[in-house]
Amino acid sequence: MTESFDFIWGRHPVEEALQAGRVQRIMLARGARESGLSELLQLAEHQRIPLSTVPRERLDQIARGANHQGIIAEVTPWDYVEVDDLVALAERRHEPPLLVALDSVQDVHNLGSLIRTAEAVGAHGIIIPEHRAAGITPAVVKSSAGAIEHLLVAQVTNLTRTLEDLKRQDIWVIGLAGEAAQSIERVDLNRSLVLVVGSEGKGMSRLVRDHCDLLVHLPMRGSINSLNAAVAGSIALYSAWRARATKV
Repeated sequence: MTESFDFIWGRHPVEEALQAGRVQRIMLARGARESGLSELLQLAEHQRIPLSTVPRERLDQIARGANHQGIIAEVTPWDYVEVDDLVALAERRHEPPLLVALDSVQDVHNLGSLIRTAEAVGAHGIIIPEHRAAGITPAVVKSSAGAIEHLLVAQVTNLTRTLEDLKRQDIWVIGLAGEAAQSIERVDLNRSLVLVVGSEGKGMSRLVRDHCDLLVHLPMRGSINSLNAAVAGSIALYSAWRARATKV
């Protein structure tokens, strides 16, 4: 499946897309050439990417007011993969799968942040629903600071069915729920697992909860009783990474 967009913006996203070989053309705002873009432009020149200088208003129009940092690239379409590709990547790395499943996360900044953290800790991919959830858009690419170019993302029509398929492959499904009795600190995360992060506000749906092997909460001492989806998912991912690193 392919998301139909043609432009991405921001220095880090464009640079990472250049590294991935997806950039077809670059547009710079007038006066932006001296603003810390020398390495990026050298890479574009090496790849013989066409470069044009345009009024900043033109970039504002394409990015619809988003912070483009004076640079926009026209790119080839970004492709989703199959869930099996995520598991296969773990097998090639000789590692137990570490996947993230998002249950209707709709905020593009949360999705971008989770992609960035998942890539940073070496997760093998993210699973998102096709409906009622954010997909890979230019805003997500920007929020991920280009990390999307290095992380596999699978989009599925039925998340609960996907979780059941993964469980049949001996992959443990752990859901994050603030009211869960078990603390994530008391769970062995050094195993094949999927971390399920619920949507903003509502958390996981009842059906997704029912398909988790275990629900866990993040211990907190302060007055608030919940964290946003990106923060909670990121903490859980680092907990899993730490558990694996200490067993190496």
